[in-house]
Amino acid sequence: MPLSLRVAVLGPESSGKSTLVLALADRLERAGMRVACVDEYARSYYASRPYLPSLADVEAIALAQCHNEDRAALQADIVLCDTSALTCRIWAEVAFGGASETINRLCRNYRYGLTLLARPDIPWQADPLRSHPHERDWLLGLYRQALATQPERIVEVYGTREQRLEQALRALDEVLPSGCVP
Repeated sequence: MPLSLRVAVLGPESSGKSTLVLALADRLERAGMRVACVDEYARSYYASRPYLPSLADVEAIALAQCHNEDRAALQADIVLCDTSALTCRIWAEVAFGGASETINRLCRNYRYGLTLLARPDIPWQADPLRSHPHERDWLLGLYRQALATQPERIVEVYGTREQRLEQALRALDEVLPSGCVP
């Protein structure tokens, strides 16, 4: 019987989201679960074009991110989403003063059984798609504010890679049927 649980892993730039998704996937797959990872689509989007974002780009990224989540949910019990439409909404608000109705609709319509919010308490790693090395705590506040109105279970993860993984596994244990989490 498929669990069809979607887990969103969110947080400011360079807060360990991708690393956590990979570690979670590894642990869950070793326990025999069918896991799909949905990568941050913005990376694919900008791999073939210059990084000169517009609101239309952010909307296209949000639509593709959600589409990729939907496809992954067809083939896995647990879908680990390395970001969500909410990230696009926050990005649009910060960069362009607001999000489009399409992005806002995606944020309203996509729900997760668990949201993990990564704190930026690890060293900054430069990347061509990252632009706010000194605003990570402020961005974390924007995520907290946006998530405060969501009905999903939200757990903040922090500390070392191992601590974050253990916190995430404990949170998964609370939303999955008993005995599923390794």
